Amino acid sequence: MRSHLLNDLTAEQYRRSVTEGVERVAAKLATTERPFTGVTVDALSPLIDGIDLDRPLHDTTAVLDELENVYLRDAVYFHHPRYLAHLNCPVVIPAVLGEAVLTAVNSSLDTWDQSAGGTLIERKLIDWTTARIGLGEAADGVFTSGGTQSNLQALLLAREESKTDSLAKLRIFASEVSHFSVKKSAKLLGLGQDAVVSVPVGADKRMQTVALARELERCAEDGLVPMAVVATAGTTDFGSIDPLPEIAELCEQYGVWMHVDAAYGCGLLASLKHRDRIAGIERADSVTVDYHKSFFQPVSSSAVLVRDAATLRHATYHAEYLNPRRMVEERIPNQVDKSLQTTRRFDALKLWMTLRTMGADGIGQLFDEVCDLAAQGWRLLAADPGFDVVVQPSLSTLVFRYIPAAITDPAEIDRANLYARKALFASGDAVVAGTKVGGRHYLKFTLLNPETTTADIAAVLALIAGHAEQYLGESLDRAS
Repeated sequence: MRSHLLNDLTAEQYRRSVTEGVERVAAKLATTERPFTGVTVDALSPLIDGIDLDRPLHDTTAVLDELENVYLRDAVYFHHPRYLAHLNCPVVIPAVLGEAVLTAVNSSLDTWDQSAGGTLIERKLIDWTTARIGLGEAADGVFTSGGTQSNLQALLLAREESKTDSLAKLRIFASEVSHFSVKKSAKLLGLGQDAVVSVPVGADKRMQTVALARELERCAEDGLVPMAVVATAGTTDFGSIDPLPEIAELCEQYGVWMHVDAAYGCGLLASLKHRDRIAGIERADSVTVDYHKSFFQPVSSSAVLVRDAATLRHATYHAEYLNPRRMVEERIPNQVDKSLQTTRRFDALKLWMTLRTMGADGIGQLFDEVCDLAAQGWRLLAADPGFDVVVQPSLSTLVFRYIPAAITDPAEIDRANLYARKALFASGDAVVAGTKVGGRHYLKFTLLNPETTTADIAAVLALIAGHAEQYLGESLDRAS
């Protein structure tokens, strides 16, 4: 079985196997006509359940043949222009090349003696990102597994910087449409159930700073401790961007840690046209970025950045076998000193390969294209009386629902939109997401593919309307 180990003796076998796998995927990408086949759980489960993992096939070609049936054939393909659902982007080729390199070399980014140049590349990219944000010379950060982990680490630092022994008194302020990871982080950090104060948003789905000021004042009056304000630069449901300069003023006034969750909106850091939409982010104490959302990187590629590198000490633990304290004095750079993780992939290489091939302007141009596409899609929806669109997009998300001309019952309209989404997914013709607004069911386009066109948007809207009308017609037939 040593023949399967990747080393100097098996380099040629590695080349052949990986090439065969790449050719399979390339062929699939070239011939995929729909983002999904519509396969059901009941249809796919027996195929996977029937595989005996204790009886290997002993042949890479046979394994790839099997993989075609249990995965590649029915995968959801984000590169297709009619995948319009979640915050999943098509990926750029230089990043995929980086993924192949980092996986084969398999560096671990926790210590210098496991990564060498990988450590310095990650640090260089952190410096590049903090400079793009404008956090200042003392800034630092570290790559993470995703926005949820980045938010958790940022709030951990905020908790420790709050300098209070009474966790029950700590409060986190976030908009009512902020990411669920804020509440999840509060729970993981041992805070009370009431620790996260939900701040109302306006019709534009942005945090109301008047309401935030009121809540901060109430916090002080009640003898509680404001731990952090989480401003969102690109909410998951609406792509809305909170008023960052006004929030920064309030955080300064009340002495509160300001965290900006820019997991989605970080693409604006490279934008050639819309960078001003995140003005004020430079005043944050910490920032979450997800390169695997709006920098067109493969999952995972994320980071948490901080204004003051010294605050990262709250995540530091020295183990004698790994990163003893003497290494700090010897100026040996160990990224584990900053991270919640120990063993950690060299995900930074993907972004490095992308920047060195395309440049930041290349990334920014792609993200600008999807933001502009969303603006065009909003105009289509706003002009069509058959649809109710919630808010004009700040990034590349559209939230809407079909409104039939002959039906006025909100619950029936809810059911029609739910049916349309499920029927569309089952057909495989397109994939869209859903959410609730004001207790009612809405549909959502998250546009992250520059290959998507307004014609694609119009075609998917027509499919949604058709499925909804089919449901309503069948509903009337059943009622009669």
